[in-house]
Amino acid sequence: MNSSEKAYFATGCFWGAERRYWVLDGIISTSVGYMGGVRANPSYEQVCTGVTGHAEMVEVTFNPEKVTYRRLLEEFWVMHDPTSLNQQGGDIGTQYRSAIYTTSDSQHLQAEATRDIYQAVLTREGLDSIVTEIESAQDAPYYLAEEYHQRYLEKNPNGYDCHSSTGVNFPAI
Repeated sequence: MNSSEKAYFATGCFWGAERRYWVLDGIISTSVGYMGGVRANPSYEQVCTGVTGHAEMVEVTFNPEKVTYRRLLEEFWVMHDPTSLNQQGGDIGTQYRSAIYTTSDSQHLQAEATRDIYQAVLTREGLDSIVTEIESAQDAPYYLAEEYHQRYLEKNPNGYDCHSSTGVNFPAI
């Protein structure tokens, strides 16, 4: 039996982020949902008002023997602008914040280490500080988003991808 781990990433709108992950080798499944808020089982409409405090989140189930958590983090840092507080491009609000919810101490340490590596590169390029939240998923339930949001860009290939980025690559090892 192959092992699997879960990872949780918020990069603004979850549609484009989910697609960036589902195409990677070693990904078992992806879904989109909400984490980090105060209301149980929030709806998209409630999350969009900002009152629930949730972020739009991608849940990635992956085989760590085929793709490393670090590789997922490297993708995370470059697929959005982690220096933009509560906004990605035209998407504005706390639901579009940059966040990583970790499922183990190892994930937490790797998230912080890759943040620091990427921050050094951004600083050299004259860019702002990373504002990404790095939190434990332990006390942050994941609520699955409505079915029409799941693999949205597979159902709507010309749909809104919604991602902006710093344009700065993650440094090669």
